[in-house]
Formats: sequence, structure tokens, C-alpha cells
Amino acid sequence: MHPARKQRLILVVLLVALSSVAVGFVTYAMRANMDYFYAPSAFVAGEVPLEKRIRAGGCVVPGSILRDDDSLDVRFALTDGEAEVEVVFDKILPDLFAEGEAAVVTGKLQQGGYVRADQVLAKHDESYTPPEVADTMVGKADCKGDAKI
Repeated sequence: MHPARKQRLILVVLLVALSSVAVGFVTYAMRANMDYFYAPSAFVAGEVPLEKRIRAGGCVVPGSILRDDDSLDVRFALTDGEAEVEVVFDKILPDLFAEGEAAVVTGKLQQGGYVRADQVLAKHDESYTPPEVADTMVGKADCKGDAKI
């Protein structure tokens, strides 16, 4: 093999190896920052890992919002039409958060079977439902309970 050709081959192999290592590091780093989305029925089925950051969504169950008088703590339930999951949140809720409306929470599933949320997102107008929630609600009652999505 000609020396110039051999040098090019070594350079290409080295670049491929370094690129593979870089892609591996980036993939490993991104894995720690992913939030997987689960519907309330996945909680009942036992598919949700404990103490791992997740997202959950559904409709806020009417009559489930309980506020603590001495703090900002709020408890409420989310449903996908099949199952419910309880959520505990200790910050200020969004203005549009209400019973019967779509919501997505980010937090961790606790040992008691409830989600300790650190973020709550509420729908922003009458025609919008977050895509994750809409996908889990297909063929089930909508958030207001009037019709099917």
C-alpha cells in the first residue's frame, strides 16, 4: 500500500472512531435528561418506574382538587378515562388550571402511588389539548365529559 494512501486510511479510521465515541457520550448525557410520558392507566398497570423523572397527563378529575389552608400544597387527580393517578404539587398552579381541563405534570412517582410534581402545565384555550394527552384520550371521554375526542 502506498504511504499516502495508508495515512488517509488511518485518518479516516481515527475520525470514525472519535465520532463514534462523541455520539456515545452525547447519547449517554441526553439519556439522563429525558422525561417519558405516561397516561394514568400506565400507573395502574405498574409500568411507571419509582423515583424517576416522568411526565403524566390527562384531565383533572372534577371534585378532586384539595388545597391546604396553611401552605401552597395542592392534591388533585388526573384521569385518561380509564384510570386515575393522584398528584401532589407545592407551588403556585397556572391560572388556567381547573377541574375538567387537560393538564400535564412533570415529577416523580412516589412509593405511595402518587406523583410529586415539580411542574404543572394547563391547556391554554378552549380548543387545545396537549398532544401527549390527546394521544392517550383517543376514543375516551374528553376533559369536559361531553363527547369523544
